[in-house]
Amino acid sequence: ANPASQISSDSHIVTITCIILFKVIKCKAAVAWEPGKPLTIQDVDVAPPKVHEVRIKIVATGVCHTDWEYLYESGKGMKSRPFPLVLGHEAAGIVESVGPEVTKFSPGDKVIPLFLPQCGECERCRSPKTNQCRKNWANMQLGVMADGTSRISYKNQQLYQFLGVSSFSQYTVVPDTSLTKIRCDAPLDKVCLLGCGVSTGYGAAVKTAKVEKDSSCAVFGLGAVGLAAVMGCQVAGAKRIIGVDINPDKFEKARVFGATECINPRDHEKAIQEVLVEKTGGGVDYALECVGSPVIMNAALESTAEAWGTCVIAGWTETETMNIMVEKILMGRTLKGTYFGGWKSVEDVPKLVDDYMNKKLKLDEFITHNLTLDQINVAFDLLKSGKSIRTVISL
Repeated sequence: ANPASQISSDSHIVTITCIILFKVIKCKAAVAWEPGKPLTIQDVDVAPPKVHEVRIKIVATGVCHTDWEYLYESGKGMKSRPFPLVLGHEAAGIVESVGPEVTKFSPGDKVIPLFLPQCGECERCRSPKTNQCRKNWANMQLGVMADGTSRISYKNQQLYQFLGVSSFSQYTVVPDTSLTKIRCDAPLDKVCLLGCGVSTGYGAAVKTAKVEKDSSCAVFGLGAVGLAAVMGCQVAGAKRIIGVDINPDKFEKARVFGATECINPRDHEKAIQEVLVEKTGGGVDYALECVGSPVIMNAALESTAEAWGTCVIAGWTETETMNIMVEKILMGRTLKGTYFGGWKSVEDVPKLVDDYMNKKLKLDEFITHNLTLDQINVAFDLLKSGKSIRTVISL
């Protein structure tokens, strides 16, 4: 039910209560029934939004390495989460309906769902030091809404919502604190990338590392997150930007985003950190790790200059451990982590959309493939083989 509205006159007040009954929507979704098995396209039911929830029609979704990793490496670098579930967390869409007490969204709004909430009221949201709001966090990590249930089901069987989003479904429901409204002229098949990868890498450079003008940078891993980090280094005015990847096919693309040179560690007998220290005369000012490997995290840290080098970890792993030689930190290096690039999700993502629309931020160049939902497993194959940077799925 929507809130009651009042019509007043000089002589009386008439209260009118409008009750809108939302229906279950039947649509297509790519379902992960169990770890290690390809997704299957199913006809699912998407329930109406409840209090402080919004149902959206997903128009486009990116295919992120985290989606692949959870499906095929669950329990390794990723904490185990319940199956069956609907993956996908990097998307853009249109509001279809809103639940009770939702005040910031209306049907027809263009939106980007967010795996990182921003309630605007908690201590973390009020602090300029972090973007890590914890509104509904624990439930979203488990794939359910605030009431402990999912809004997506198949033949009355609950399907969990990956990171509280599930954008590999034509419709989904998210909390109103995990959604942001964007300008109406933004192309959804492009700005969907700001829901995860591009925002993460770009923010790692400009917001978390705070790369300075005329500095030297090394970016480890030239996937979407890494290329976005390269772009961030260039926007910040870095003088030397070294891309590091074992796939030389990515080097040309890296130069498009601003890399001044690229290195394949397999071309050198020495460890990559030694190569970088030698090439830069003591180490880079900033290193950004965009792979999610503890071994590469160590290499990134050790590639930075003593006394002032900063290493930012943007690559995702939840269960693995870094082993750091204490001296590397004692000598003045800084090691930092970043989540979603440090952006406060609800308020900052629309600004990033504006930057793209004003040609201050690249997005089109990340997209190597455009596919449909029934080709989702092809998108995963392209990602794993290194043939794609970002595949955008049209729903």
